[in-house]
Amino acid sequence: MSARKKVVVVGAGALGSHLVLFGRNWDCDLKVVDFDRIEQKNTQAQFHSKMGLRRNKAQALQQSLQGLFGRKIEAVPHRLTADNAEQLLGGADLVVDCTDNAQARRDIQALVRKAGVSCLHGALSGDGSFGRVVWDEHFREDEEGSEGEATCEDGEQLPFFALAAAQLAYEAQMFLSSGARRSFQITPAGAVRLA
Repeated sequence: MSARKKVVVVGAGALGSHLVLFGRNWDCDLKVVDFDRIEQKNTQAQFHSKMGLRRNKAQALQQSLQGLFGRKIEAVPHRLTADNAEQLLGGADLVVDCTDNAQARRDIQALVRKAGVSCLHGALSGDGSFGRVVWDEHFREDEEGSEGEATCEDGEQLPFFALAAAQLAYEAQMFLSSGARRSFQITPAGAVRLA
């Protein structure tokens, strides 16, 4: 990558935590936004350990990357909303959406479209059997399942989560280095290019 850019990752769960792990060597300023705290159930499917229990996910990820790899990232332990989206995402060259709720996705879309910021959306189905890596101009968010529905909590689908996160990280890296923009639908059987 030739010039240092600013990347903001929103969501540090099953997809976002692994994305940041795979993107740790990017030559960019990296910010991670997540309000949530690590629970025991998260340690099975996310890049979070039992040592981080009850800590904020973004801050725990910041500490893990610094301690394991010497990689410094900015951690923002707040919920992204329509009211703070400009403050949290402003100035980014790339926003990577790894959230798991429709309202957050709408808030991200509204800001990146208004500001003309490139945005790559990553999504996993609740049961972890289907994923998407889609640039904003082709992305349509799905409505969530029922309130409180379990999503990506056990470790059974961990290899698939890592596969989806790796594809997401690769597409972000390709964009950062060459401006390439490719979208994919991902299943355990493989990835199909959409655009």
